[in-house]
Amino acid sequence: MPARKHIYFASDFHLGIDASEPSSSREKRIVRWLDEIKKDAKEVYLMGDVFDFWFEYKTVVPKGYIRFLGKLAELSDLGIEIIFFKGNHDMWMFDYFKKELNAKIVDNELILHDNGKSFYLHHGDGLGDGDAKYKILKKVFRSKFC
Repeated sequence: MPARKHIYFASDFHLGIDASEPSSSREKRIVRWLDEIKKDAKEVYLMGDVFDFWFEYKTVVPKGYIRFLGKLAELSDLGIEIIFFKGNHDMWMFDYFKKELNAKIVDNELILHDNGKSFYLHHGDGLGDGDAKYKILKKVFRSKFC
């Protein structure tokens, strides 16, 4: 097997909502992509809004996405690091992915250092100058009270 040296990025799958393509078709296409990259990936960054809505309870997670979650488990078992960024549609992601996939969960931003270069990583919602009301709402939603 070739050395794992590539870093892959993806975002905004919005699994769970039928948009221009049914969610189940999109999920199968994403799984095929993950299957393709597993041969040389060292890290996979999922940059937010992977799900159109995700809310974890202490012992319950949303139903569905079994093909996608199974493929992520396979990648993790192969030693590929999975990094989940919380987006504005999946901000209530807590420790399920950490426990099940040994994934890293990123709340806001991350500086990635690789091959002598630095990269600023963020889902992107709320970065612009506007959206003052959304930024307040985001702080409330991400507080310990919610």
